[in-house]
Amino acid sequence: MAKVKLCFLGLGVMGYPMAGHLKKTGYDMTVYNRTTAKATNWAAEFGGNHAPTPAEAVRDADITFACVGNDDDVKAITLGQSGAFSGMKEGAIFVDHTTASATLARDLNETARKQGLHFLDAPVSGGQAGAENGLLTIMVGGDEKTFAQVDPILQCYAKKTRLLGSAGSGQLTKMVNQICIGGLVQALSEGINFAEAAGLDASAVIDVISKGAAQSWQMENRYETMIENQFDFGFAVDWMRKDLDIVLNEAKNNGAELPVTRLVNRFYSEIQSGGGGRLDTSSLITLLRK
Repeated sequence: MAKVKLCFLGLGVMGYPMAGHLKKTGYDMTVYNRTTAKATNWAAEFGGNHAPTPAEAVRDADITFACVGNDDDVKAITLGQSGAFSGMKEGAIFVDHTTASATLARDLNETARKQGLHFLDAPVSGGQAGAENGLLTIMVGGDEKTFAQVDPILQCYAKKTRLLGSAGSGQLTKMVNQICIGGLVQALSEGINFAEAAGLDASAVIDVISKGAAQSWQMENRYETMIENQFDFGFAVDWMRKDLDIVLNEAKNNGAELPVTRLVNRFYSEIQSGGGGRLDTSSLITLLRK
């Protein structure tokens, strides 16, 4: 296990604990982060190494994992000056956990192939808590042989992994995930608001309906904080807007009709405009309480 050398690029709220799980499992690890202080702190906490550029961080790695913010960030750490693709050894694997566009995933896969590298797009679901507890769901696009090599390592921080198809399929599946979440949170917001307007005890209502067909992860984990107007417990509105914009752009290409997603994205835009970009996604209910 320790003979396989790993690298992790991006130590945000997701990447920091994900890389930590790999190190605690016993892998030889090198990390990189745009803000050097985070890389220094990570190395001090987990005992791994850190490097000043992606190219230097990946130099001896067999498999490199990345989790950054958006398409531009992924391009910067892979194709930019001192990017990872310029430093990876032949046959090495790059696994991108960022939620990005399927177009970028396909482009990076092709670039990697031409350079004798392997690429998987592997966005995750489960949020910060899932990353910290090692219980992420990972949706993967790429070839079967590469996935088979990486999957045992993904188990360090995943409760579910699955290869969904060729490059870009992981990102497309994550788009489906975000479509479903957006609609569920809006419906939950309307349900709680309706219960309150009807003079019901909203907590009691959700307690009983959550044991029936209306049950969802969002209902089980967010209804209490939504009722209390507390919105600092999950995925931020800014990031959901980014993801839903990716979804809607992809829908232009494949012709999918997404009326609810388009509406929910507009609602999140209103929250952003009001200064709520860092609130979690369950803050949709605030628009109904004005």
